[in-house]
Amino acid sequence: MAWSATSPGANQPDNTAFTQQRLPAWQPLLSAGITLPLFFCVGLAFIGLGLGLYYSSNGIKEIEYDYTGEPGIGNCTACARVGERVAPPHPNCTCQWCFSLPELFQGPVFLYYELSNFYQNNRRYVVSRDDEQLSGLASALRHPANECAPYQRTPTGLPIAPCGAIANSLFNDSFKLLYQRQPNGPYDEVPLDRTGIAWWTDYHVKFHNPAPINGSLKLAFHGTAKPPNWPRPVYDLSPDPNNTGFVNQDFVVWMRTAALPTFRKLYARIRHVNYSAGLPRGTYCVNITYNYPVLAFGGQKRIIFSSISWMGGKNPFLGIAYLTFGSLCIITGFVMLIVYIRYQDENGDGDEDE
Repeated sequence: MAWSATSPGANQPDNTAFTQQRLPAWQPLLSAGITLPLFFCVGLAFIGLGLGLYYSSNGIKEIEYDYTGEPGIGNCTACARVGERVAPPHPNCTCQWCFSLPELFQGPVFLYYELSNFYQNNRRYVVSRDDEQLSGLASALRHPANECAPYQRTPTGLPIAPCGAIANSLFNDSFKLLYQRQPNGPYDEVPLDRTGIAWWTDYHVKFHNPAPINGSLKLAFHGTAKPPNWPRPVYDLSPDPNNTGFVNQDFVVWMRTAALPTFRKLYARIRHVNYSAGLPRGTYCVNITYNYPVLAFGGQKRIIFSSISWMGGKNPFLGIAYLTFGSLCIITGFVMLIVYIRYQDENGDGDEDE
């Protein structure tokens, strides 16, 4: 009799250890002798790492200045008032912050700007961009994504490049650092390195300019309009042809949105050969070009000089988080140990009574 496909056992898997699930297996039994040392070891490891991170963060020096321009605070009040009265794009207004260093400010030194009460994590704000347009796709340049609305097109119908609320709110204050080597002497400008401040993947992978037309980037953007708050079009952000358009370093840094309402972004590095060891002692002044108004939404602006360590910039939260988790592991281990000893004693007393 021939074996048919409908015969019993026709659809059985092969008689192998794998298909019949006869392979050797191991199932851990979490006894007190295994669990308690695990909790204590993990807790000690996290506490050690947390202490290292915390003290390393505390060793980082920072100098910061609030230049929001609130009445009675700082010397940027006049510029803040101008920015609040005039619709964007705002005229350039300059103010100055001077400070003294009694000793060497150990390098490498990074210059950041910080914004407070600015919600880049807002649901509508985060999606208000067109990644295809930012990648240089010609069709997206002429037809921006609907997520960019109301900064998708101008009232006359021209597509906006770059479109969206993130690009339209680009931070555009600028800073110049001056150093006075001798008392009552002239001020020398400290070179600020503005290259390499964006993530490598953003600058080299995610952001690209459209193909130039006849060697001109301006012609590639012909037929598009600048964002309403911008003083100049995207192809004119910088005189450097390798740092303009969608691949402008400041623009790329800004487009990586922050997760918290108070955030800082890298503005420049100080790594000139004369300042390779850091900022020497003396008097410094920062000339601030004030363009970005924040008082209307209750925000604040700060400029920050910071050194770094092996863990990066100043971030005490990370060390505190590791210390907290490690402490919880140790406490949990002790609680489990007490419970284990108590119930073990009770079981042992019961055996003796029998």
